[in-house]
Amino acid sequence: MKICSLLPSGTEIVYALGLGDHLVGVSDLCDYPPEAKQQPVISRSRIDTTVLSSAEVEATMRSLMERGESPFDIDVDVLHKNPPDLVLTQDTCAICDAAADDVQRALDGIRPAPELLLLSPRTVAEIFETMTAVGAAAGVPERARVLVAELEARVRAVTSATSQGRSRPRLMSLEGVNPMVAGGHWIPELKILAGGRDDLFSPGCAAQRLEWAAIRDYDPEILLITPCSSGLERSLLELDHLAEQDGWWELRAVRAREVYVIDHVYFSRPGPRIVDGLELLAQIVHPSRFSGMIPDGSVLKLGLAAGQTCSPAALADAFEPYPGVLV
Repeated sequence: MKICSLLPSGTEIVYALGLGDHLVGVSDLCDYPPEAKQQPVISRSRIDTTVLSSAEVEATMRSLMERGESPFDIDVDVLHKNPPDLVLTQDTCAICDAAADDVQRALDGIRPAPELLLLSPRTVAEIFETMTAVGAAAGVPERARVLVAELEARVRAVTSATSQGRSRPRLMSLEGVNPMVAGGHWIPELKILAGGRDDLFSPGCAAQRLEWAAIRDYDPEILLITPCSSGLERSLLELDHLAEQDGWWELRAVRAREVYVIDHVYFSRPGPRIVDGLELLAQIVHPSRFSGMIPDGSVLKLGLAAGQTCSPAALADAFEPYPGVLV
């Protein structure tokens, strides 16, 4: 069984199922586990998010779409030279990964035709269903059953601990800063499972653009900043845009210093690490109930002293590792 995974979540599922040796191709965005970066790259993004700001990414994406061009290049020659039996792709987001239509065109002419499996979950349960589907398609259904059972048990452990008469703070998560975007699909559900509230969005909904006024009026008690396709360093570069907004320093979350910048991989990739994201979030929401759930180097927290403010340009420097550096 030869597998080609053109999305990071699919690649993470493949490795979690013990099938990494069966991979014959990945996308350039597949970077976990580290050995995934050694696989042949079949799909490459035409937008380099490591050097462009969110506003520049937005403008470049709009230009490509207006010209009817895909934001991804698929190496047809490499794909056909070592054709896979199973190809994992998606049809949820044309920005995040190669779309199913483009992948299907790249596969034309391969005989026998590979199985094309679309992974497009919108809820946590559907994420687990995609793992089951990959396991079945790859001939390892029992491995998938065990993996899903283990992940479901971890989810139950979190929900059991957060359901015992605990207060539920009001959460807001930003999957984009400029423009401002509220994370959808499974992200509202993660907030609820972690013991928080999301009064604006329902589990399974699409990501939605936001005006600053909507955030100010909602006045979250905890603000999560986890821009899609952004690590901590890049996310920090976007924070000045938030600090420039009217009423930023008056937000309840900002006054309480309950503002967190989180590595996007724990929320934007619907694979096994989504449960790591849930556990991470549970510790942020209920630190007295959870500990040891936050991987080193994955979260930063606003660390200014109470009542202190700073210029928008200096806001990034006010964030500190959370829950701190282990010594």
